[in-house]
Amino acid sequence: MSRGFCSKVVAVVKAVDDVSFDLAPSETLGLVGESGSGKTTTARCVLRAIDPSAGEVFFRLPDGRMVDLATLPARELKPIRQHAQMVFQDPYSSLNPRMTVGDIVGEPLVIHGLARGEELEVRVAEVLARVGLKPEHRLRYPHAFSGWQRQRIGIARALIMKPSLIVCDEATSALDVSVQAQVLDLLKELQREFRLTYLFVAHNLDVVRNFCDRVAVMRKGRIVELAPTTQIFAAPQHAYTKILLSAVPSPDPDVRMNFNVGEELAKLDAAPQP
Repeated sequence: MSRGFCSKVVAVVKAVDDVSFDLAPSETLGLVGESGSGKTTTARCVLRAIDPSAGEVFFRLPDGRMVDLATLPARELKPIRQHAQMVFQDPYSSLNPRMTVGDIVGEPLVIHGLARGEELEVRVAEVLARVGLKPEHRLRYPHAFSGWQRQRIGIARALIMKPSLIVCDEATSALDVSVQAQVLDLLKELQREFRLTYLFVAHNLDVVRNFCDRVAVMRKGRIVELAPTTQIFAAPQHAYTKILLSAVPSPDPDVRMNFNVGEELAKLDAAPQP
């Protein structure tokens, strides 16, 4: 941060610091935490949508080579981007309203020079069908679709590149609860069929519990706990993880939260840090 006419630096804020985790092939890792904890920043650093100021992001290519995405120059990074794609949070703002669905879904292939003409149309139609949309939908514009259908379009745009890694940044949070399960079911089907690996950014712990193999809990830019999903929910070790789980609303109307989340977080901040 800076202030004054001369922009004197008065503080340094690290959005993400000392974060380390790995992802196995076909695994789903959930990244959870309160708003501002660094989840999305971490995910964008993994994809090099944000340039990390330090550290390494190792990515194994289909041919077995390991590359550090954090240090690759732009010309070498571009062909690798086809192997790592993203599904965004907001299905309304992440699709260009001036482009047809066919152009939106096929754009990555055009950018990377992988398909044009009839081949492009065929591949777009195939991937739209795979996510539950009709081939003729490629001629329509995003405003003609519901939120759930728009998220299918976003998934198709990521899937058409045949990636090995897909980062889902709050991919269900903007959708009605009634259709969230449909999104998750589709993602699971695609994972089984194409052996996809997911980095799943979310704040809905119920969704994470049923969808992810492991969970990384973030607070203030750091991972405070990382463990298999069953272990996180059955026996959380970090105080912050316990607070998060205790804050999940219960479907039982007779069960009431017996503590104030804000007060508990304040106590955690005041406690000596190990």
